[in-house]
Parts: sequence; C-alpha cells; structure tokens
Amino acid sequence: MDTVKLYDTTLRDGTQSEDISFTTDDKIKIAHQLDDLGIHYIEGGWPGSNPKDANFFERIKSHTFHTSRVAAFGSTCHAEVSPERDENIQALLAAETPVITIFGKSWDIHPVNAMNITLEQNLDIIYESIRYLKPRVDTLVYDAEHFFDGYKNNREYAMKTLHAAEAAQPDCLVLCDTNGGCLPHEIDRIIREVRGEVTLPLGIHCHNDSDVAVANSLVAIQAGVTHVQGTINGFGERCGNANLCSIIPNLVLKLGIPCLTDNQLKKLLHVSRYVNELANIVHDKHQPYVGASAFAHKGGVHVSAIRKDPTTYEHIPPEKVGNRQRVLVSDLSGASNVLVKAKEFGIELESKDAKVREIVRQLKDLENRGYQFEGAEASFELLMKRAMGKRPVYFELMGYRVIDERKSSKNPPFSEATIMIRVKDRVEHTAAIGNGPVNALDNALRKALERFYPELKELKLRDYKVRVLSGAAGTAAVTRVLIESGDKTSRWGTVGVSENIIQASWEALIDSIEYKLQKERIHAVT
Repeated sequence: MDTVKLYDTTLRDGTQSEDISFTTDDKIKIAHQLDDLGIHYIEGGWPGSNPKDANFFERIKSHTFHTSRVAAFGSTCHAEVSPERDENIQALLAAETPVITIFGKSWDIHPVNAMNITLEQNLDIIYESIRYLKPRVDTLVYDAEHFFDGYKNNREYAMKTLHAAEAAQPDCLVLCDTNGGCLPHEIDRIIREVRGEVTLPLGIHCHNDSDVAVANSLVAIQAGVTHVQGTINGFGERCGNANLCSIIPNLVLKLGIPCLTDNQLKKLLHVSRYVNELANIVHDKHQPYVGASAFAHKGGVHVSAIRKDPTTYEHIPPEKVGNRQRVLVSDLSGASNVLVKAKEFGIELESKDAKVREIVRQLKDLENRGYQFEGAEASFELLMKRAMGKRPVYFELMGYRVIDERKSSKNPPFSEATIMIRVKDRVEHTAAIGNGPVNALDNALRKALERFYPELKELKLRDYKVRVLSGAAGTAAVTRVLIESGDKTSRWGTVGVSENIIQASWEALIDSIEYKLQKERIHAVT
C-alpha cells in the first residue's frame, strides 16, 4: 500500500462532543493547523444546518491551504424532493468547497423506522443525490452510515445501498461504524467481503463506543481501505471518534504507510494540544503518543534501564511525534531517577555522592507525608538544591495574617492578607486584598517583594488545585496544594502540604517565586 488519505472531521463530528464548541475563528485556526500537519481532507461542517457553519464556509473561501482540501458535509436529498430543489444539497454546492461528503442510510431499520420511507426510496435518494453532485464538485465522498450494523442485520440490503452509491460513481465509499459497536474481527471480515463486490476505493469511519475505534481503523486499512476518517484527540459524540493522534503515528511508524512526512509527524503533539486549548479541554496526559505521560518513567528499574538504552521501555523515540522523555520522581524513585533529574536541571551530581541517597531519603519521606512531585518538578529542583546547599535565601518570613470577612448577605466575601518579611536589613509590612485568601496572600507577597525583585511582575498563577489526602479527619484533614505558575516563556509546578490549606498554599507560592528568581539567575539580596 502506497499511502492512506487522512480525513479529519474535528470541526464537524468532533464538535458534537458534549463539552466542545468552537467559534468560527477557532475553526479557521484549527483548519490551518491541520493543513500544516499535512491532513489531506478537512471536513469543515454542515453548511445547511446552522449559521456558524455557513459563516465558516463563506470565510474559508479566502484562505489558502497548502496540503489540505476543505470538505462540506451533508445528507442525501429528502424523499420526494429532487436534488435540484433540496435545500441541503444546494447549500453544499453554495459552500464552493473542492470536496463534498454526503451520507446515506445503510441499515434497513433507518429508512423504515426513522425516515418513514420505503427501502426502495432510500436506494433512489442515494443514487440521485450522488449522480447530481458528482459532476458539480471536484471530489465526492459517500459515507455509508451505519454500514456495519446494517450489514450484520441485512447483508443483502446493505450491499444494495452500496451498489446504488457505486452506480453514481463517487470518488470513495466510506463504511461507517456509526454506533461504534463493532469489534476488529468483524470490521476485517466485512471489509474483505465488501472489497470482493465493489470496485471503488473504500474508506473507514469508526466511533469509539466499544473503545476500539483506533484498532478498527487500523484493521480496516490492513484489509484494504485507503481513506481513514477521525478527529484530533478522538473528539466526538458519545464516546468520541477514532483518534487521529493515535492512528497517524501507528500508520507511519508501525505499518510503514507514509501518510505524513517525518517533519509533519513531529507537529502531532503541538496540534493535539492546540486543539485542546481552543476547546478549553485539559490535555489528557495519559493519551498515547501525545500525552505528557506517554514517555514518562517513574520506577527506579525503568529509569536505570532507559539511561542505558531508551528502547528498553519506549516503543518509539518520543521526538518523532514532537514529544519528549520524562523521568518522574516519587516514593518509587531510586538513585537513577535523581541523577536523571539532576542532569535535566543542570545540577552536577555523581552517582556515588552521599547527597544522592539523602535526596532519595527526603523524597520518600515527603511523599509519605503527602507531597507529590510528579506535577511539581520546580519544587523538586528546589529540594535538590537545598540538599546540596545551593538554594539561595531571597527573603525571611516574619509573619502573615489572612482575614475572610462578609459584611452582609448582600455582599460577597472579602479577603485581606497582611504580611511582614525581611529582605536583608529591610522589613516590609504590606497588605493586599484578593478573590479569596490565597489570592490575597499571593498579592501581598508580590507587593512586598517586587521592589526588590521586579522580575516577579512577569509571574502569573495559571492553575490552583487542592486535594484532600484523607477524609477521615473531616475538615481537619491534610490537604495538598498544587500550583502551576508561568511567565512569558515557560510554566512550572510547585507543591505544598499541610493540615492548614493556607499554609499549604503558602509553601507552593514560595516555591513558585523562588523558582522564578532562580530561573532568571537573580542573586539573593538577603
């Protein structure tokens, strides 16, 4: 097999996901990212269904794409309405895209039970819709919706719908597992049987309701289809679509099918995260290939092995998909983890140094008390530097006080923090308000420090998470606070643990500020 055409439907099928809604601007930005990645077809939406999609197709006409071709999606014409007079068909043509994709029903229960038409009428509208559109568009794709369920329920009729479409000569017949209920062995068998009865190129479109959409897509390709549909990050209705972020590297790196170049494949992680960002979805760290944990190693035995040969615990070089190897630190860590992190942080540390054992001891002790450094590597770097006597002291806390007050039921709560710190021979005593006690404390601390360290004006708190570590003590339970901070160039995580949520937050805030100052190579003025 020379190649497989990649058809992305993130902007249409992906937006049917329960928590996802893109603006027109979002869709245009994503389309350009997909083009840069090297996707062959981008399904932009259904121009006859809503004003947003109509607006997208109107605006996209003025945009240039280097690799991708934009497709408009819609249905066959309505029964007893000719394609010339069907509003949906005419909206597809008005979109003026080089590609049009229409779907028709393959499962005999749909015409009769859902559409209230006869099985013969369904065959007629499939044929007439394709016959009308084919000479009016450069590329026409036919999606045989519910094909696999239809084939299993009534093979003869499902094949009649496919032959009706084939007779009108679309450019590709896409077999759809619309309900996502098929397993790989069924997909393989049915496609091989269909290939013996049709001559047009076949495609595959799988949903993930049985958690095998990617596997089904790969099996279909091995069975002979040359067109695969899916979405970035597997977005889609119910349980989602086949995930192109898994399909693509499996095709290129495992099956040797060059659907993207090596340089395009390196952009996969970036595109995955970009789409999540615009969808306002937290990136799934455990997602294969593009997740932050996809090439993360925690066990000491694993880390020791990958230091010698990464292939011992990595199925591909992570750089091929734009990812990177990560070594985590936890109570499962050994000296190998510490040495890898020291090298990553630019800290000179030898394997026989007694400080390595001391850092491992401190790490295990802190994790036993509730600390977690997997999402707080900045705190771990500071821990290492403290153990080695290389952590500068930027200021000394003399005390803080935080007050929450609500003056009446008509007014929101009011938070104020007062803080006293010493910087060398200067004592700063400041107060600030905030949206909650932690924000007030953060504001007061910055207010006190910024005259000494103006670089802190760039520091922003990006995320704040609190986890109760044990519910047995009720409201007196130990809590862990994880803070993600950032500036113009990077982000980092810090952690604090205490029975008092304010103290836990204070620890994480201090680490965040100290990490920023060390990152900028600021000399302590104490």
